[in-house]
Amino acid sequence: MTEDITGKRIAFLLTDGVEEVELTSPWQAVKDAGGIPVLVSPKPDTVTANNHDTEAGGSYPVDVRVSIANAEEYDSLVLPGGVVNADSLRTDKDSVAFTKAFFEAGKPVAAICHAAWILIEAAVVEGRELTSYPSLATDLRNAGARWVDEEVVVDNGLTTSRSPADLPAFNAKLVEETWEGKHSGQTA
Repeated sequence: MTEDITGKRIAFLLTDGVEEVELTSPWQAVKDAGGIPVLVSPKPDTVTANNHDTEAGGSYPVDVRVSIANAEEYDSLVLPGGVVNADSLRTDKDSVAFTKAFFEAGKPVAAICHAAWILIEAAVVEGRELTSYPSLATDLRNAGARWVDEEVVVDNGLTTSRSPADLPAFNAKLVEETWEGKHSGQTA
């Protein structure tokens, strides 16, 4: 990665049950590129990660509660996956509103694996091409998206990938899209 995102603040929205590597790998990629990752969550203190959705992972401190977070203070948004995490976030009104605000502002958003569920809830996938964990393909198509089975897909500032196996490509694109900044086609 050659893009320098020094000083750019990247919100990572997640809660308990996040797939650990889908948090830690992009987080490190952002730091390596000079960015400032910020953990945003509906939870007040810490979130607990999972590995493969079933095994306990580590705990991570929350920097900002989503109920008081403001998308204007961030340059881009990362949505890690994990079934439990993604299912919880899509039912949290503050998390959905925070996500939608990035689209309304034209800011880059990167979602991997099951995180695409919150994109459906935020009503930002219609007419967009994206990928996700394969089990979400029908959900995304029903919401009006063009689902494709590819390692990484970028559609006007929206970066999506399928699974942890795609993290190298996902990380590179999320940094690149953050470096590029706002996209006129990134709309809610």
